[in-house]
Amino acid sequence: MRVLDRQAVRELLDADELVDAVAAAMVDLSLGRASLPPRIAARVSGAALLATMPAYCPTLGVLAAKLLTVYLDNDAAGLPVHQAVIAVFDPATGRMLALVDGDHLTAARTAACSALSVRHLARPDSQVLAVLGTGPQAREHARYACRVHDFAEVRIGARDPVKAAGLADDLAREGFPARSATIAAAIEDADVVCAATSTVEPILRHGDVRPGTHIASVGYIPNGREVEAALMCDALVVVEHRDTSLQPFPTGSNDLAELVSTKQLDPGQVVEIGELVAGRRAGREGPGQVTVFKSVGVAVQDAAAASVVLTAARRTGIGVEVGL
Repeated sequence: MRVLDRQAVRELLDADELVDAVAAAMVDLSLGRASLPPRIAARVSGAALLATMPAYCPTLGVLAAKLLTVYLDNDAAGLPVHQAVIAVFDPATGRMLALVDGDHLTAARTAACSALSVRHLARPDSQVLAVLGTGPQAREHARYACRVHDFAEVRIGARDPVKAAGLADDLAREGFPARSATIAAAIEDADVVCAATSTVEPILRHGDVRPGTHIASVGYIPNGREVEAALMCDALVVVEHRDTSLQPFPTGSNDLAELVSTKQLDPGQVVEIGELVAGRRAGREGPGQVTVFKSVGVAVQDAAAASVVLTAARRTGIGVEVGL
């Protein structure tokens, strides 16, 4: 069994290969080829849980399971809110092949799928990207969105101006056209908004988002909502997997489940990102339509990400071989 720590994962992960692998996994899921049981979680307290996420993706030939902890109170203590590890198995024999650090992979695979939504839903003339948040997800969303679209400006918006400026400076040193802003200034006249926050109250409202904006919302906490209900209901809503996303937390998204249960959102009108990639469903209806990709994270993404780094590890010899 090969063990890949965080440093190895960062060294091995190729962003373009990850976007392609996630695209293949999402098509497998939408076409019914992948096996994806519902996510389950053991609650430790009101703000802490341990979730398990297994999946099989036949196109990539990968069988994997992620263990993920979510400890919301860690943020105040300066500790990671999300921590994860991914186990990879041989789909032919069930033998464990690898144990992979999942922290960076979780942020990267989430950003890769949001990048797919930008590729398929953002207006071709989009110039301004707003990224809301300053954590690992926000950082990776700026990086991955810019890999699939050429933005003239990247705005980092957050409640904490020091953290926003720090992330913007980091990205600028990497060559991105980034600057910091308030949340309101970041959103104003933005063409694409990637929200990666732990907000409970919506930060994206009807009057703040101009027509034609594409939103990727990946904030995922109990009872949290980054996009207000009225804006969500007027937009084209895209998800990773309807059967997963429209369930209550921790399987799906409480904000979407609530809109469906109150009949404000028709499940039949919700599109899967894999359907867009496969050409089975149409994207935006016109340049003025707001589109929202609401991500809850699905295990085929983790399997896809693990397959990318494991393939690279075998090619390069990186990692430590251990026996159990």
